[in-house]
Amino acid sequence: MMATPMSPPSTPPPRPPTTDPRKGEDTDVLERPKSATPRLYKVIFHNDDYTTQEFVVHVLKTVFHKTETEATFIMLTVHRKGSGVAGVYTRDIAETKVQQVTELAREYGMPLLVTSEPE
Repeated sequence: MMATPMSPPSTPPPRPPTTDPRKGEDTDVLERPKSATPRLYKVIFHNDDYTTQEFVVHVLKTVFHKTETEATFIMLTVHRKGSGVAGVYTRDIAETKVQQVTELAREYGMPLLVTSEPE
């Protein structure tokens, strides 16, 4: 058997476009919302007549990782002004710190009040 040569196709295959078909069209730009920075909360120590100054310094050093000098300064601010800010954190961290300090104070029998509020 002898193979017969194939005849060329009657029409040539379509050529790819030489220009970009999207040119001249308007392009919509999707605007993405900007990610907002989270709201910050202050952790506030409140003065009372029963919690010792040494305990407040201890809490500031252990829970808030303050130096001796920073802890003493914050403790004296609380003692003299009635309240003082121990730190500024995101909401979850601030609430966790308040809970940790409150539990520690109850373990030691101290009525220390610590709250958090938006900055």
